[in-house]
Amino acid sequence: MSYEIHAAGILDFGSIYAFIDSLLPEGLDWLAFTVGGFVLSFIVINALVMSTAVYTWFERRTLGRFQNRLGPNRWGPFGVLQPIADLVKLITKEDTTPDDADRWVMTLAPVVLLVPTLLVVAVVPFGQDSFLGRLNIGILFVLGVTSVNTIAIFMAGWGSANKYAMLGAMRGVAMLVSYEVPMALGVVGVVLLSGSLALFDIVEAQPIPFLLVQPLGFLIFVAAASAEMSRTPFDQIEAESELGSGYNTEYSGIKFALLFLAEFMAPLINSMIIVVLFLGGTRGFSPVPGQIWFILKTFAVVFALLWVRATWPRLRVDQIMGFAWKGLFALSLVNIFAIAIEVVIFQDETGAITAGQMWIMAAINWAITIAAVVVTARTLGQRKLERRRASPSPLANMYAEAD
Repeated sequence: MSYEIHAAGILDFGSIYAFIDSLLPEGLDWLAFTVGGFVLSFIVINALVMSTAVYTWFERRTLGRFQNRLGPNRWGPFGVLQPIADLVKLITKEDTTPDDADRWVMTLAPVVLLVPTLLVVAVVPFGQDSFLGRLNIGILFVLGVTSVNTIAIFMAGWGSANKYAMLGAMRGVAMLVSYEVPMALGVVGVVLLSGSLALFDIVEAQPIPFLLVQPLGFLIFVAAASAEMSRTPFDQIEAESELGSGYNTEYSGIKFALLFLAEFMAPLINSMIIVVLFLGGTRGFSPVPGQIWFILKTFAVVFALLWVRATWPRLRVDQIMGFAWKGLFALSLVNIFAIAIEVVIFQDETGAITAGQMWIMAAINWAITIAAVVVTARTLGQRKLERRRASPSPLANMYAEAD
């Protein structure tokens, strides 16, 4: 049994193109190319939307179990039809727009938030012949496209002409811009080890999952990605208890549905990127196809992120911003220097690093990670805010002698 990449022809542009080309007369390669791209896009987008619908049910049901309640259990067995009920409700609700709102900006904001989320899937390598998985700037494409979410959230707050929505949008812009820095720096270690910006090459460069080789980079990327998704404990963009609902306060109907489709799709997309960068992507053990391994790894990451959401309380705004600049930023620099030094030491003349050398790097980096996390926790810890023991005031008995 070998740990290799396997492609089953599913979500495989080469296989789809070859099949369509075999049905067409000669000389129509361009048509086969166009139809193949359309078919692949149709399959991926609809599979992603349906997966998001299933994920909304899974998340609500799992959170119910974590919090000792049932969760959705009315529509269908175990509430499995709840996403359909939610969709019907949102479609039939009135689409209201405030009189003072900027209608064009408010209408375009959900689209601008959703489209980049779908575009990211284009460069995820689902197999050896994934068409855009070999894009030579794949990781830069992911970072660049996901940064558009900042503009979308600001558009939603500004276009709504609502003070709570605007406050939520301003919080969102500040937080998203801040966490994009450690997220990008957390990927630098992966690029140094793989020697490529293409996601497919990053998968091929992982005889050992990079989670084991550079755990500090993994922790940095996961924390920054959680903040980018505005998931607990970083959900200050919405902050229902403080801002009503944040940037989406004035949205209703299908616009509201698009906003939350993008929000619930984000954990799936980020989990895919985490699997590609740190868990070996489609690499797995024979004879199970690589795409099955990819789905299983993605589900494991999704569940881990959901576990964090169900467990941790929401942080304050100052704690979130401080954690980005004082914690993750410093840790990302430590990770970059450590990986860069190790790469210079262990790589050969061709730039390759063997699996045995990666295990040595893993041992070193786990020690660095534990030390760095402990030092950061002690430095940023807020012990001074712990409640002091009550002590009687010296003025409490000032008139005792007179009595």
